[in-house]
Amino acid sequence: MNGIINVYKPQGITSFDVVRSVKKITGQKKIGHTGTLDPLATGVLPICIGRATKLVDYIMNGRKTYIATLKLGVETDTYDREGEVLKTLATEHLSEAEVKEAINSFIGEIKQVPPMYSALKVQGKRLYELAREGKEVERNERSITIYDIKILEIKVPDIKFEVVCSKGTYIRSLCFDIGEKLKCGGAMWDLERTASSSFKKENSVTLEELAVNYENHIISIEEAIMEFSPLYYNEKIGNLLLNGVCLNNPNIIKNIEFDKIYRVYKEKELLGLGMLQEKGFKIITLLN
Repeated sequence: MNGIINVYKPQGITSFDVVRSVKKITGQKKIGHTGTLDPLATGVLPICIGRATKLVDYIMNGRKTYIATLKLGVETDTYDREGEVLKTLATEHLSEAEVKEAINSFIGEIKQVPPMYSALKVQGKRLYELAREGKEVERNERSITIYDIKILEIKVPDIKFEVVCSKGTYIRSLCFDIGEKLKCGGAMWDLERTASSSFKKENSVTLEELAVNYENHIISIEEAIMEFSPLYYNEKIGNLLLNGVCLNNPNIIKNIEFDKIYRVYKEKELLGLGMLQEKGFKIITLLN
């Protein structure tokens, strides 16, 4: 069994709980998820099965869309409503215009510090493990991109917004940073991921629906990578690519864009994903 299931994760369980459930439902062992969602969060969590596990990094590298609720005037140690409240501050003085300006100032490429309660590892230990021991360590800033923010509702202290962002973005940290910008504190109160790469909420399936008939919800590897442009080769060139040969014949690679990922076919058979780099064009991920 090879393919992807676009699972809608419910609140209150971990992403690994979802993986365990899918393993139990399908009877498959080779399964991986494509980007952790906190227990508090709900939403799209594509699960890769069999050879499709080779696509995990490609899906994780895609854009993510979230709908978040930010509560201003409160700070917690986890940056969300599940943490211990560290302080509360007044918000009555905030105008709608101030809130909008602060939120929109985060659009673009920005630096973000991951929260202590996160799965990132420092010296071999996950940050949340250190946090539970009462330790706080210095975290390096990371470059992320906020492609767009759409404010859906402002009812101070509660703000609801949609954000489109790059891999590695912590919405909890974004909520904390908005609170810092407004000098009143802020914490994430709710979070839903509505899209991960090409996988959308409207095409997702619940674990309950999956248990009834999982085979109807498996997306083929080919369908999952349709966002990449196709390249078709004859049997001879296709076999060279299968054997790891790097193509550098100008007549073959002249119309291929540098550093762009392509779907590669031998006749009509999908071979994998390929890319043109300095030495030439070759398969970077074999999928057949």
